[in-house]
Amino acid sequence: MRILFLSRWFPWPTSNGSKLRIYNLLRGIAPFHQITLLSFAGRPDANPDAPELRALCKEIQTVPWREFEARSWRARMGFLNSAPRSIVDTYSPEMAQKIEQALAARNYDLIIASQLTMASYIRHFQKTPALFEEVEIGVFYEQSNQGASVKSRLRNKLTWAKHRRYLNNLLPRFKAATVVSEPEQRLLAHVALAYKTVEVIPNCITLDDYAAPKKPPQPNTLIFTGPFRYHANYDAMVWFLREVYPLIQEQIPDAHLYITGDHANLPLPPVKNLTLTGFVDDIQSLIASTWVSLAPLRIGGGTRLKILEAIALGTPVVATSKGAEGLNLRHNEHLLIADAPAAFAKAVISLLKDPALRQRLGKAGFQLLQEQYNWPVVIPKFLTLLEKTARA
Repeated sequence: MRILFLSRWFPWPTSNGSKLRIYNLLRGIAPFHQITLLSFAGRPDANPDAPELRALCKEIQTVPWREFEARSWRARMGFLNSAPRSIVDTYSPEMAQKIEQALAARNYDLIIASQLTMASYIRHFQKTPALFEEVEIGVFYEQSNQGASVKSRLRNKLTWAKHRRYLNNLLPRFKAATVVSEPEQRLLAHVALAYKTVEVIPNCITLDDYAAPKKPPQPNTLIFTGPFRYHANYDAMVWFLREVYPLIQEQIPDAHLYITGDHANLPLPPVKNLTLTGFVDDIQSLIASTWVSLAPLRIGGGTRLKILEAIALGTPVVATSKGAEGLNLRHNEHLLIADAPAAFAKAVISLLKDPALRQRLGKAGFQLLQEQYNWPVVIPKFLTLLEKTARA
């Protein structure tokens, strides 16, 4: 088949979870179908000629990405629009034109629109069958029940109501859709009662990518991976540093935490033994060199690739219930789960002090990854979905 793949994220280098998912989907599709990639590029150094992508795609085009600006005139006009304000403000006439030009230049059997941003261009797809890849609504649903004041809670509820209406109008125009977990699937079924063609394609990793020798683990080291521009990551680290880390250091004074990714110059509680690494070229070696990986998230949707990557590298994980949400990982079998500060600290300390526990969790977690969260195992299901969607 000829497939037009529309991506909000330019998928190389794979510096966040969305890029990693998109890259692995392209890698899974490429041996069987011909792909044209049309992607936004958020960085000026995004390279359409990157050999990693050229090996997968027949053609690659990019369009500059402009971040959502809540105070822009277009965002303000979004209050009067049926679409979410972020969709209205970031809409790109250039992207719409490139989609139409691509469809005019050749016949495509299928369009894959990755995430809501690209699904919103559906009116430019003409009559080509389309798949809405990775519908994510959990984060919007959660926000609808949160807010520091009555005014903010009301605003969040109105935002959620608008998002629900928009999705209910958008989804029927797609032949099928995917979500990353069963909780997302259940929530989507509740939100869009009439829409039934939803498949779970979980976030996965390719285990062979993590097989190269890594650095030996260093005693009493912890790691958190993830940029602070994703607010859930920043919230997680503020909570951990303020509420949990001091409890760990009381018992293990030389415990040292590494935080990777873009920290956006956001302030953090003052603590000892903390290294902000920024972007790391060899993130796998850094993760593998630590004794415990942290996922203390309290908000957000989807599933956490940081957990899967750590387990693949032999680094045991301590997560909150929210951090482990959507993954078929069980407490004290594949990882440790704790939500209260004292319990989270206790779980981290137990892993730092007990090598047998680290080994047991690592072995069971790796086996689960092999069975359920390895792209070579999941890609056949995705390919079958593409064939069905194109025929529909």
